[in-house]
Amino acid sequence: MDSEEDMLDAHDMESGEDDFYSGGTDDCNDSDDGEPDYGFVEEDADDSAMIASHRSQKNFCVLREEDIRRHQMDDIERVSVVLSITEVEASILLRHFHWSVGRVHDEWFADEERVRKTVGILESPVVPPSDDSELTCGICFDSYPPEKIASVSCGHPFCTTCWTGYITTTINDGPGCLMLRCPDPSCLAAVGHDMVDKLASEEDKEKYNRYFLRSYIEDNRKMKWCPAPGCDYAIDFVAGSGNYDVSCLCSFSFCWNCTEEAHRPVDCSTVSKWILKNSAESENMNWILANSKPCPRCKRPIEKNQGCMHMTCTPPCKYEFCWLCLGAWMDHGERTGGFYACNRYEVAKQEGQYDETERRREMAKNSLERYTHYYERWASNQTSRQKAMADLQQAQTQNLEKLSDKQCTPESQLKFILEAWLQIIECRRVLKWTYAYGYYLPDHEHAKRQFFEYLQGEAESGLERLHQCVEKDLAQFLNAEGPSKDFNDFRTKLAGLTSVTKNYFENLVKALENGLADVDSHAACSSKSTSSKSTGCSSKTRGKGKGSSRTGGSSRNPDDNL
Repeated sequence: MDSEEDMLDAHDMESGEDDFYSGGTDDCNDSDDGEPDYGFVEEDADDSAMIASHRSQKNFCVLREEDIRRHQMDDIERVSVVLSITEVEASILLRHFHWSVGRVHDEWFADEERVRKTVGILESPVVPPSDDSELTCGICFDSYPPEKIASVSCGHPFCTTCWTGYITTTINDGPGCLMLRCPDPSCLAAVGHDMVDKLASEEDKEKYNRYFLRSYIEDNRKMKWCPAPGCDYAIDFVAGSGNYDVSCLCSFSFCWNCTEEAHRPVDCSTVSKWILKNSAESENMNWILANSKPCPRCKRPIEKNQGCMHMTCTPPCKYEFCWLCLGAWMDHGERTGGFYACNRYEVAKQEGQYDETERRREMAKNSLERYTHYYERWASNQTSRQKAMADLQQAQTQNLEKLSDKQCTPESQLKFILEAWLQIIECRRVLKWTYAYGYYLPDHEHAKRQFFEYLQGEAESGLERLHQCVEKDLAQFLNAEGPSKDFNDFRTKLAGLTSVTKNYFENLVKALENGLADVDSHAACSSKSTSSKSTGCSSKTRGKGKGSSRTGGSSRNPDDNL
């Protein structure tokens, strides 16, 4: 069982809106208790305030190579001090227990002898030290002076040449060299990085150190490498926040849980099915069924690429047939309505000859059209998002400076434009994945679909207004000759559209993450209200029918006026 320290870090993180990370540098400073501070340091104070507003939770920290090495050495030193062992032995322990400091402590103090035996850290050598002038190598069996002999904690003597060959071979075999044991087949003593540093070549040392560094991320349950191509950053993640979307310094956002690109509010299972469908052969088969027909003779699918109905199968078949009825072309003539106006199709359909085939083809066509509807919109929003990311980069590097000069406004007061682009990028991502959500939304849940399409339509409409404003309305101020009196109105409009669009998408995200539960609760309330009304009417009816005592009691008595 993993300890609490391995599963959760005791950090309370602030909440905000999750969004695209535009850049900057990261600094994971250690706090007083030795744990990393999960904050971000941007290029300047203005950018810091802006980016902070686009974070849902600072539940992760981006680590560079130097950060990884520092955290790795901190863990090794901590274990070494607490357990009173060498740093080499501490690193062997941590690698065995997947770099979980808490688990190392738990296992060690529960049964130190068992842990030592399992990991290969021996308290005393198996082979006692010898005072002989020469020792025999256990591999080549040659005799060497003591300075040419090396051994680990077990004491088995091997010459430095054999050690070097043994270490080089295991390093070239891959990361398994990190779990290297004594060359003696009966010995389980671990070989630490001190032996590698002493005997391996510079090239092998570099490989070993690279494996050693990567193991800190790959064996650690709280850390992962950024999956973006060519990125060397790692992510240190704090579990328990409920949001798995993280953003690397390379500007790539991905889901911590499945390592696909960030897809909130759609769950990982839906994303997995959607990605598989986009690349699956099933869609090719659907296209074949919807847009081709099998040759009546050889059964190969044939696509109609010209106007006439006279089809000729490719060699070696060369069968000639009618596209409409799949009958032999030689049977067509005046009695069938002419070579190019075959009417046998309707006759055959009435006889039931093509009902099943046409039904399957129609189903495949409908399925393909439905999939195409959602895929086109999914892909279009992805393209728009990529374009928006390029526009944001241009705004940061060129447009803000240009606009500042023309409108005589400091760049610090133009951050509302970057905020708008950041919101567009995030909204395009969310909107893209809502189409995958909509594709898998069951058809029979009409109320949920109607509610979903309403929220999606409102959010998309707001996004299009925002995108158009920041793209087209901004252009007139960039191309203006000098300051414009309408610029402050534009600022107010763009900031307002950014806020409204953000609200639209927050509502959409919340609804989808709740599984559109509002529809079910509304239906339940409506049903309960209807039931209450029915019960109330029944009670009134019973009250009136019980007699005049209730009526008389509740009415004024004529004698009271006397």
